[in-house]
Amino acid sequence: MNLELSPADIEFRDELRAVFLGKIPEDVRARSAVGRTTREDIVTAQRILNEHGLAVPHWPVEWGGREWTPTQSHIYTTELQRAAVPPPLAFNASMVGPIIAEFGTEEQKRKFLPATANLDIWWSQGFSEPEAGSDLAGLKTTARRDGDTYIVNGQKTWTTLGQYGDWMFLLARTDPNAQRKQQGISFLLLDLTTPGVEHRPIRLIDGGYEVNEFFFDDVRIPAENLVGEENRGWTYAKFLLGNERNSIAQTGTAQRLFAELVQYADSRHIGVATLADDPDFRSRLYATKLRLLALEATELRVTGASENGQPSPASSLLKLEGTRTLQELSALRLQAAGSDALLVSEDDSALGEQYLNLRKLSIFGGSNEIQRGVIAKTILGL
Repeated sequence: MNLELSPADIEFRDELRAVFLGKIPEDVRARSAVGRTTREDIVTAQRILNEHGLAVPHWPVEWGGREWTPTQSHIYTTELQRAAVPPPLAFNASMVGPIIAEFGTEEQKRKFLPATANLDIWWSQGFSEPEAGSDLAGLKTTARRDGDTYIVNGQKTWTTLGQYGDWMFLLARTDPNAQRKQQGISFLLLDLTTPGVEHRPIRLIDGGYEVNEFFFDDVRIPAENLVGEENRGWTYAKFLLGNERNSIAQTGTAQRLFAELVQYADSRHIGVATLADDPDFRSRLYATKLRLLALEATELRVTGASENGQPSPASSLLKLEGTRTLQELSALRLQAAGSDALLVSEDDSALGEQYLNLRKLSIFGGSNEIQRGVIAKTILGL
């Protein structure tokens, strides 16, 4: 695979950099680089990107898409991450937006897509449940049709950034008698101000608060907020999860962290030598570099194999290896910093916090164990 950029692609990359580095406020990018991004930072960045036609480039053209080549899409994602620009909110740009654009009614598209692209609506994801995480098809939240509404009862958990949510896209069981558990599930849109919705925060091991649980007690959702066909929600969920796995890989972020780590190791003195001279550290560092090169090639392959918005099965491989690479880099950064990793200031984030927070990637978007099963079945044919 040729990873060299053509002159046209270089020009395209430079145009992106002009926006990422010249239009996104420097303080927003600085906070993003150390894991201190605020809600306001995410909104600011996405609205600037949307103003320049860069918030939802993979959507249909009539709703903000750009019809880029796979290589251009790869350049966009990588440069966004390298510049530490807060990416467009995944729940909006990569999840519910493409679902509505592909399967929603014309009324749903007009109502939701412009506001979703500009982050005028902050979407939350209502998929995982206490007994249905990686085995998502085992969900128990129900939606019973009652006239022109659905009555929803149940619980959703691990809802990332749900404390900011205006609306939620959720999966609920509409046919409890379906022959297979993947059947009988529907995809619904819920206004989170609806009576009967209760929200509780979940504090994580790193001390942060970014995930939540939601409870639904006879919550009424208008039937017009059903996306696509009733009982076809599992099909839409698979469409969405492929996009989520691609975004979790964060190849550009890993490349930025690697460059920062190399610079730090060259400047960190241990006696008369530097940390970069330590053979064990250097071996781990450049083993990670090789994995990064393979990851970038895989990302290009996955992007190129996706047609009509349908994610490639190799997205599972990308998610698995991207997770491992980011976690290894965070471990190396922790090792390199030594006791300095415990320091926290208003302008920086403790490396220990970041290390702990990245443990979640093994579970997000479908656990790595599940991804190995998907790879074995769909790619290796086992």
